[in-house]
Amino acid sequence: MTAYENLSHNSGVKSFEIGDDSIKIKFKDSDRVYRYSYEKAGRQHVEMMKHLATEGRGLSTYIAKYVSDLYD
Repeated sequence: MTAYENLSHNSGVKSFEIGDDSIKIKFKDSDRVYRYSYEKAGRQHVEMMKHLATEGRGLSTYIAKYVSDLYD
């Protein structure tokens, strides 16, 4: 997994892994890896999460606001 850059210095996201139709997220307070897929979270959300992950800002907030329970 790739370390999340965390430019805001207050994110709960530790690392991520981008797939073709999904993104896996590991949070700082858990050993569990959460997978968000096109099928469950929707293409638009997954693609936005991929973008935010690579930018290093806003991913945790986006997850909490839009897709918190939509993991596989």
